[in-house]
Amino acid sequence: MTASLSQSRRPADQRNSAQRSSEQRSLESVGLRPVDPVAAPTPSPLHLVSPEGQLQVHTAPYRGSFAGVLSQALRAAGLGSRVLVAQFLRGGVNQGPQGRLQLCGRLEWLRPEIEGCLDVSSLGSAEPLPGDEASAAVNAVWEVCREHLLAGDLDHLVLDELGLAIALGYLREEDVLSTLEQRPGSMDVIVTGTSLPINLISIADQVTELRRGF
Repeated sequence: MTASLSQSRRPADQRNSAQRSSEQRSLESVGLRPVDPVAAPTPSPLHLVSPEGQLQVHTAPYRGSFAGVLSQALRAAGLGSRVLVAQFLRGGVNQGPQGRLQLCGRLEWLRPEIEGCLDVSSLGSAEPLPGDEASAAVNAVWEVCREHLLAGDLDHLVLDELGLAIALGYLREEDVLSTLEQRPGSMDVIVTGTSLPINLISIADQVTELRRGF
């Protein structure tokens, strides 16, 4: 028995071709031409955005802006960031670079290797620069910070009372500014304290001024 396929039973591609031909003839009869199909644009590859760090300044007319910054550093370390907190004038535990504390597994806390906190009462006076022992202890802390700034092996670096260390003559402002300008773009650097040099504030990405509420 022989059977023939009717038009309704033709393969789908033949029916679609016949339909397209019919539509084309209809368009041409009224003077229109079908629009060529537009090729889909090739999707561009995804580009990962590298993390962007900031130089932040937290200043206040009084000594006491460190607590909020420390809590921020602890939170960052708890989330997996590599953090160094350096206090330049807070001694009293004979710590030094070799005795730095480890907190949260990823936070290091560094203080000068001196028996007490450094006095700021001579700030602005004509007294000579600090003695060799105190100066060497503060510079030892700065050298650790400087190495990390140039190596770019931290996520967060806190420099507490850096401005006072400069104002008291322990650190050279030119060296500090030059090193901060060479920091990697992915590192967050937070400077706290009073008496911050205007040149340091001018290169900061963010400046926060704390005021007493009374």
